Amino acid sequence: MVNLHFNQKRHLRYFFHIAYHGTHYNGWQKHPGMHSVQEVLESALSRILKKQVAIIGCGRTDAKVHAGQFFFHTDLDDDWDFDLFFRLNKILPDDIAIFDIIPMQGLPHARFDAIQRSYDYYIHTYKDPFLSQFSSFYPEKDPGLDKMKAAVALLPLYTDYRAFCKCPDKIDHTLCYISSAGLYASADGSRLRFNISANRFLSKMIRIIVGRLVDIGRGEMSVDEFEHYLANGETPQVIIPAYPQGLYLSKVTYPYLDLPAITSYSGGLRNVANADWLAV
Repeated sequence: MVNLHFNQKRHLRYFFHIAYHGTHYNGWQKHPGMHSVQEVLESALSRILKKQVAIIGCGRTDAKVHAGQFFFHTDLDDDWDFDLFFRLNKILPDDIAIFDIIPMQGLPHARFDAIQRSYDYYIHTYKDPFLSQFSSFYPEKDPGLDKMKAAVALLPLYTDYRAFCKCPDKIDHTLCYISSAGLYASADGSRLRFNISANRFLSKMIRIIVGRLVDIGRGEMSVDEFEHYLANGETPQVIIPAYPQGLYLSKVTYPYLDLPAITSYSGGLRNVANADWLAV
């Protein structure tokens, strides 16, 4: 970890490397009357530095969505003579953690400079009170993994994701360049993990894709129908995104910054005996 302590040189822009558990937040971005991760961080920084601090995140996450890795930047004109890393982690709630405070040269942008983002979506197929806030419960006796795998394999072959965007007419374009997509299962088949990486993602895009994958596994949608939406950009009349609590922003990459994710989702998702993920 790159932690700033005392007597650091003056820099204008800093990147903060963080993670958060999103259950108790209405997403990253602050909105009037809503409890957000951005609001909590800005309040904490302003309190410590005794002046108003505004921050810009690497993206947006929906209410109850988590981030295993997230970056934001802010401009600080003055040096400080105390351990900002320690003080910030001390006053932040337990569900937000600061890993690194990184001085940057020039004016890099946490959102616009990111060249790739990776997400993981976790599903458990049996009721488990210890997973309810970390993974999404879909009680499927037979998840239909082969059909889901066939649909996942189609994702990197297309670039227009209009059919998997909640509000496609409100943005400039719906092009996304997916570099990889994979489906994994625990050894006993009771847990699923969907991983996807791309240069950008649209509003609720990943949750909409996962919802369609669940439909395909249940036999409520065919792989051909799934590909029809991909190929034609036709927006379905009814769009039902998958539950938010299974979704994690897990990796953000910059041309000048590529840090490993520090958190391990230790709430039963990775570090358990039956969750040695196997590619489907």
